[in-house]
Amino acid sequence: MRRIILSTLVLFTTLATNAQRQVGTTSIQPKVGLNIATITKDNDADPRLAPVIGAEFEHQVTDMVSLSAGLLYSMQGAKGNIGGVDGTVKLDYINIPILANVYIAKGFAVKLGVQPGFMINDKVKVSRNGVTAEVGLENAFRQSGIDAKIKKLDVSIPVGASYEFSNFVVDARYNWGLTKIIDQSTSKNSVFQLTLGYKFGL
Repeated sequence: MRRIILSTLVLFTTLATNAQRQVGTTSIQPKVGLNIATITKDNDADPRLAPVIGAEFEHQVTDMVSLSAGLLYSMQGAKGNIGGVDGTVKLDYINIPILANVYIAKGFAVKLGVQPGFMINDKVKVSRNGVTAEVGLENAFRQSGIDAKIKKLDVSIPVGASYEFSNFVVDARYNWGLTKIIDQSTSKNSVFQLTLGYKFGL
């Protein structure tokens, strides 16, 4: 038992040593990727596949811990088909992910934080028999007899992991929405996000 404990401690020490990074350094990482977005509490919703693009700054606080903040243009929402009508809810945000990153092995980090987002576009696109129409989300609700108010501020909890090799960074995270999309519903954003970035030292 003692040998197992000692071996585990040696392994952890080795991982921690390999994960060490230069304290005080700052970098910028332009990135582009794919959102797999949907809306909670909607059984008819299918994922909307849409791009995300932006950049993140990262500052190394300790050998193993860094803080990062970013600015991302993120296309979210959902898709569905009701009664033969194809519909896409387009919710586009400027998101500001603020994350703590813990490097547990060389190049590999786990991350957790908070992400405020500001809605800059809300549309519903519907298609049937080759005819397509697009209208604002609030107008779509009004036409259905619902006086809906859209929440322009979205807050989510991002959790994920990344791997860095030769300055390239592959990042996978889930953004768990905390804020209702509209006042009259409990539906929230739910987004899986996969990006590829390139890190430059500053």
